[in-house]
Amino acid sequence: MNKIPKTNVGGIYVSRLICGTNWILGYSHQTSSKDRMIKQIMEEKKIIDILCTCMKNGINAVMGPPNELLSKCIDKVKEKFGEELIYICTPWKIEEIDWAKEKGAKICMPHTSVTDTYVNKREKNLKGIEVWLEKIREYEMIPGLSTHVPETIIYADNTNLDVETYIQIYNPIGFLCNIEVEWIYKIINEAKKPVMIIKPFASGRISPFVGLNFVVNTIRDIDMITIGFNSPYEVEEDVEIFLSIIEKRKSNLEYQITRSKKNLEK
Repeated sequence: MNKIPKTNVGGIYVSRLICGTNWILGYSHQTSSKDRMIKQIMEEKKIIDILCTCMKNGINAVMGPPNELLSKCIDKVKEKFGEELIYICTPWKIEEIDWAKEKGAKICMPHTSVTDTYVNKREKNLKGIEVWLEKIREYEMIPGLSTHVPETIIYADNTNLDVETYIQIYNPIGFLCNIEVEWIYKIINEAKKPVMIIKPFASGRISPFVGLNFVVNTIRDIDMITIGFNSPYEVEEDVEIFLSIIEKRKSNLEYQITRSKKNLEK
């Protein structure tokens, strides 16, 4: 098993690579036809295969919304391995916190569609979000905040909100970032708590080699990277790229061959 380093999030140890679920549940951030394709091909067995490959490669966490199919697959993977697969749940309705608790989620982070409605740029706080965080704590889950707004991390830190981690978009082309990439870099690196990076490959607009080399080399060792895998092969490939970066060695990749590249072969 590849040894993915872990980081401490509120007392539990989460692998620095996290399995995302947009490319499992059908949120491509590209086209509606691609969303439909994902939903058509992603049957239970395929999702379980992806999650099992994650576990075999040292990825011990999966991030996703409240979803019955996802929850069912997580439970089956836990049964197969006899080990914990940490469910990081991102609800967008407060009653879904009950669902997250029932399904065994360990970390609960209100989705950006919730969090960012509480961002008050005039008062520089997230007044009102405490109701969500208190309920998460009451249910003995670890609270965090998922955001697309860079101010969220600053305001939460400055007002000492009861959170243990953040979700923040970060990629080299600034896809879906609300401000220049340099500012996102600064905010992540100055955050008081570990940050879970999402969309490191700009939802498929850049290659894993480019996205991971940029993100890994510009975040802290306590931060995590969430990757949306579409197959077990992608898990193995991205893990190898990640490990080669942190181990400072050449990636052992199987390079894509096309007719136009035949002249490059030795």
